[in-house]
Amino acid sequence: MNSPNPPKMQFDVVSVRLSAHASEARCKEATITLDTDMAGNPQAFNPAELLLAALSACMIKGIERVMPILRFELRGVEVRVHGVRQDVPPKMESIRYEIVVDTDEEDRRLALLHENVKKYGTVFNTVMPGTDLSGVLRRK
Repeated sequence: MNSPNPPKMQFDVVSVRLSAHASEARCKEATITLDTDMAGNPQAFNPAELLLAALSACMIKGIERVMPILRFELRGVEVRVHGVRQDVPPKMESIRYEIVVDTDEEDRRLALLHENVKKYGTVFNTVMPGTDLSGVLRRK
């Protein structure tokens, strides 16, 4: 007898316009100010920056998830992401990333960590088919 499929993860975010200069997104007990001002708001992430932040958070969370499985030791992780926007039609044309890991692990283990980030990242795998997405994972 086959076991039933586990329930799929679901996510909910509610965003509200606060003024012509900003909006706010809420999820769980967290709040993020959004730059929805047509002139820009330097105190908030605009939608494209949020996408890049989501991608970088996905990479870090993926590393956190596989660290105990791989018994991977590290002192820290930094993810740098750069996106280029295409005007017509508007979309993120390309995204380049650099994952910098502070570790003494061997190069082959760094490559294994990078493969896991690319293979199991929800946001990574959502963005990848529609964007020229590439990057490196390197030692600090």
